[in-house]
Parts: sequence; C-alpha cells; structure tokens
Amino acid sequence: MSDALYRDPTAPVDARVRDLLSRMTLREKVGQLNQRMYGWDAYRRTGDGGFELTEALYAETDRFEGLGALYGLQRADAWSGVDHGSGPGVADGAALAELVQRHVVSRSRLGIPALLVEEVPHGHMALDGTVLPVNLAVGATWDPDLHERAAAHAAAELRARGGHVALVSALDIVRDPRWGRTEECFGEDPYLAARLTEALVRGMQGVPGDGVFAADKAPVVLKHFAGQGATVGGRNSAESELGLRELHEIHLPAARAGVRAGAAAVMAAYNEVDGMPCSGNRALLTGLLREDWGFDGLVMADGLAVDRLARITGDKVSAGALALDSGVDLSLWDEGFTHLEEAVERGLVKETVLDGAVARVLRLKFRLGLFEQQHTTASPPAGGEELSREVARAAVTLLRNDGVLPIGANVSRVAVLGPQAATTAHQLGDYTAPQRPATGSSVLDALRRLAPPGLDIRYAPGCALTGADVSGIPEAIAQAAASDLAVLVLGGSSARTPETEFDANGAALNAVSEMTCGEGVDLAGLGLGAAQYALLDAVVATGTPTAVVLVQGRPHVLPDTAPALLTAWYPGPWGGEAIAEVLLGLAEPAGRLPVSVPRSAAQLPVYYNHKDTEYGGYVDESAEPRYSFGHGLSYTSFAYGEPRLTGRTVEVDVTNTDRRYGRSVVQVYLRRLITPFWPRTLELCAFEGVALAPGERRTVTLSLEGLSGTVEIRVAASAREALEARGQSFTAPADTPL
Repeated sequence: MSDALYRDPTAPVDARVRDLLSRMTLREKVGQLNQRMYGWDAYRRTGDGGFELTEALYAETDRFEGLGALYGLQRADAWSGVDHGSGPGVADGAALAELVQRHVVSRSRLGIPALLVEEVPHGHMALDGTVLPVNLAVGATWDPDLHERAAAHAAAELRARGGHVALVSALDIVRDPRWGRTEECFGEDPYLAARLTEALVRGMQGVPGDGVFAADKAPVVLKHFAGQGATVGGRNSAESELGLRELHEIHLPAARAGVRAGAAAVMAAYNEVDGMPCSGNRALLTGLLREDWGFDGLVMADGLAVDRLARITGDKVSAGALALDSGVDLSLWDEGFTHLEEAVERGLVKETVLDGAVARVLRLKFRLGLFEQQHTTASPPAGGEELSREVARAAVTLLRNDGVLPIGANVSRVAVLGPQAATTAHQLGDYTAPQRPATGSSVLDALRRLAPPGLDIRYAPGCALTGADVSGIPEAIAQAAASDLAVLVLGGSSARTPETEFDANGAALNAVSEMTCGEGVDLAGLGLGAAQYALLDAVVATGTPTAVVLVQGRPHVLPDTAPALLTAWYPGPWGGEAIAEVLLGLAEPAGRLPVSVPRSAAQLPVYYNHKDTEYGGYVDESAEPRYSFGHGLSYTSFAYGEPRLTGRTVEVDVTNTDRRYGRSVVQVYLRRLITPFWPRTLELCAFEGVALAPGERRTVTLSLEGLSGTVEIRVAASAREALEARGQSFTAPADTPL
C-alpha cells in the first residue's frame, strides 16, 4: 500500500485521514481510541544498560493490531516506580521511544504509529527533565511572556525525548484552597488563567494552524474540562455544585482562550456538572465545546473516568458508549473503550460517531508527521536551569515587610531556621520525577553562597514539616537569640515516597512522611504542622527581627506576628536561590498573589470576585482575606496617576517614587453598573507588569477590547486597592463600547 493516498505527505491532511479511515476494520478503529497501558510497563532495562520491550506491550498491540496512544513511557515517580536505575534518561529516552514506535508500526497492518503521551505539568515529568515552578507560582509572576518561553522549553524537551503530546494542567480555577491540586492552578481568577493558558498554548504548539507541528513543538492536552476547581469541600473528584452562569463566568474562560489559541486537545475532568460527570456530559463536550466553540481537536478522558460512568449506565460496555457518544475521543487506562466494537455491534453507539473520533486521532498523528518521521529529529534544548530560576525569581511574593528586608549592612549574623531551610525535595511540587543528587539549591545553601563577606549564616531546623515534635526548638531559639535576623523557612510538601499508597489513577491514598499537598491530599483546614507554629511563636518571642518564608502548594494560614513574610509557592529545584536573592536584595520581589490568602479555613470560600451583594461579615472574624488577590510588595514604592479612559483603552502613569529599581503590576478591574444579571464586585479585565528605575515614570496603556456595557473601570495594584480606589473610578456611557 505504498501508493495509498494516506502515505502521500503532499496530500491534504483531511484527505489522508479519509483514505486511511476507509481502509480500517472496526477493530483497528477501536484500537486507535484506546490508551489503556501504562508506558512504564512497556519496557525493562537489560543487563547491558539498554532496553527491551515487554510481553505486556506485545499483548496490547496484538489486541487491536496496533496502538492508538501510549501514556507515560518516560514518566518517573514513586507511583510508576521508575528511577535513575530503571528508566530512560536524557541520553536514551529518544532511543526507547523509537524502539516502541518501530514495534507498534510493525504490528499495525496499515503501519499506523502511536501517539506517545507524557505528563508535562511543570516541565517534562521524566528523568533529567527540567523542573519548573508549579502553576501557582507561574500565576504569581503575572507574566504570560515568561510562561510562554518556559512552555516552549518544556515542549522542546518532550519532543527531543521522542514524546509527542503534552498533558498540562491549566483550566482549573482555585475556589477552595483546601483542594490538594491547588498548586496545579494558575489562581482564582479566570482572566489571569486565560492569559496564561494562551501563553502556554503558544509556547508549546507555536503558531496555530492545520500544518505539521515543528520538531520542537508539542500538541497540548489542556486539563481539566471543566469546573474541577469548584468541587465541594475542596475534595478531589467530588461533585461541583455549579450553576451555568458560574461555570461560564469563572471556570470556562481559560478553556475558551486555550481553544481560540489553537489547543490540540482538552481532557474531560472527573467531576460532575449538574449531575453528569464531564466524561459523559454531551452538553459540555459536544454542545458547548464542539458546536458552540467550533473545537475540532481531541477530547481525552481523565484516568479511569470512563469506567466510572458504569455507575450510571450499569456496565463498562455502555459506559464506553456513553463517553464516546458524549464527545470523548481517547481513553486513559479504562476498560470501557476496549469494548467499543461490541458497543457498536449492539447499537449502543453509531459507527459514524466512532469514525469521527478516530479521524481526530489520525489527524493529530498526521499533523505530527508521524507517518513520515517516526524517530525524533529535535536536539535537547539548552538553558532549562536558568529559565526555571527566572520563573522562580519572578514568583517570589513579598506580603509584609516592616523594614526587615532586604538584609542590610547592619546585619552581621543571620539564623536560618525551619524545616524548609535546608532541603530542595519540598520545593518541587507534585508530578515531579526523581532528581539526581545535588540538583538545585536550598535556601540555606544559596544564602551561604550569595551572602556578602562577613555575614555569618547559622542554621537549625527547629522541627519537621508535620507533627508536633518540638524537641529541636530550643536550638533554634538559641540561634535566633544570638543573631541580628532570623529567616524562618516554613511550609508544606507534595513530595511522594515509595511508601505512598496510590489509587488506581495515581492519586495519593495516604499522606506519608511530610506530604501535605498534591493530588489526593486535601485538607479540612489550612494549617501548617503544629510544631511549625510553635517554632514561629518561639522565634518571634526572642525579639530578634524575623522574616518568614513560605514554600507551599496552597495558601496556608499564618498569624501576622513576624515583621516580614514572603511566599515562593513551590519554586522548583533552584527556588532556594531565587528566595535568597530576594532576601539579600540581589533581586527585587516581583510576584503578586494569584489567590486570596484567607485568615482561616472557616472563612471559605474567600475570593475577590464574589457577587456584589451587601451581605454582612462574621461576628467572630473578619470576612476579608488576610491578603487580597493581586497583592505584593516591592523594595521600592510606586505612585499611580489618574487613569485616562479613551475608547477601548485605559492609560495610567506609573512612577517609581523611591531609590530602588522595582516592578509593579498595573491591574485593571471593572465593576458592572447596568447588567441583566447580578454582577460581581470586581472583575480583572487587563494587567501589565512595568519595571522602573528610581524616579522613572512611564505611561502604561492597556486594551479593553471585548468589553461592553456600562461599567466602572478601576486601576490599582491589587483587588483590595481597586475596591477602595473610588478616586480612580470611571463610568463609561451606556452607548460607548469598551
């Protein structure tokens, strides 16, 4: 069949798809929609250090005379059990991918290659892959251009290792930070998430279009569609009690932006929307996504989500039929899609529906050029470590500072304390491959390396991340009391260990060791370990000025007892260096909060863009967050002039009024004045970072394209300031489009 149209690289993609589809048996079609196998079960190391394929892979490819997609061939973590002794590294990952692909093509009657699908949550989740800061840290940068560059690097690493498709969290919105997957979200705001999702798609995929992907670009599967960040009680995979307006206003804008940017695929989420799980929700996957939005890419189910539909349909055969008919094209580990041949023969789903899904899978394979080039041609990109540092540096957010930071010339001895001070393992976040020894830098190591001559750095851990053991606190007190400044590094961890028990989909079933965050690790409260609070109280009680650093995957509750507080989220392996640079004043704190920080879990939900209703506060606690969305301090100060509204733009003069270089993020919020539906208090509608030298003034112009109606525009440096910035409010006439 060498002369078949589908083998002609000059033929249009859609023509090639139609030709190949017409030649396939029902069994072969079903095989293209299955992604049942764990990739790490497809190979094993040989005695000479190479790889051989397993009987499990042979059986899977024989089952459907080929393979539609293979998940996680290069995934390495505690769940897969893959480490540096058993898995592929940067030197041999591409060779393993080529070995698998040659086998798949040889077992396929029509020579159809497989999609190699990999996790790329914050860098390629493979041995020797560059680990980037987690999404919540990316959200804190408020810098889409920086994220676009980081995403491009991650895609290039994936393709250089022989991978094709990137699974990337982007669509979940933080509405309850007790959720363990908060770290995977860009923040609580749909506009911020939409701009970062666009940047992600541009960076990973390049210019949208129907042509072949470049050798260093990867099609993106945006996770998770839709509403997963609103699950009840912050519990993973729970139901989402969402009205349609809340769904559309808060949880769909990022997905809409990603689709408009050309995203190749989306992943249907676990949660239900109005009683129907997303993987079986035809109104969501077909009515909205395909028919209303015009999306023509792939829809992938989340792991084992199709089989969960058997609770509705009665068995897994009909569960697979429901998912396919609803709009799912590609399975993930489930059994339901393996029975689609039977489902078609029983009339549970039409073969034309199946053909549509197969066509979308094949179209992506043609766009990747897999029929012409089944081995990688891309070279591993350089500069990943420095890019990770750059994102980490941009994410460090100064929340409070009573003159303690940056560390000045009057400080001769610093006590570096706390369970996060001397470790890199807890800076990495969930979905991270094992790191080689000496990768990265802790806060302590970086301070010792970067400190000016004569600055004495002392260390005591004080306590562990979890538990109530306070036996190490006396040593920490002694070090703090003998120092001019205490740097107390606290927080949480998403680090998994081999002792972790896993659910069938890889979520943690138990929080082992010091794990306090990540998939499957949801909290009822937002507290740190009990000993960390005891350590904080004891260090502050010494009277030594104290700067608290939080390394965390969600906002934790902390009292305002220390004069300085900054958060770095999970900043990646080199995050300790970014933190140290900010503490020493070698870098400016540039981050802004992507989420509101509550005073206690009892306040939840706490987010700035709630409905504009005049409800009262609590009798026993303030209803306001401790720190608002968009908040972040600098080592300098900025003055905003009066905003000027002209047509579809707003201008504001920003001046650096102090003696240090710094960056401010100009944030534009709207308040709807006349609307047919009850409005929100504020909505972010534009933002731009501006870096200024001392005394420098610059006019920042921001577009208001896409807005309409009678609104009030407010320009400020945070949501709280915008709420109070009545002097900067403007009302647009009802007949003036904004």
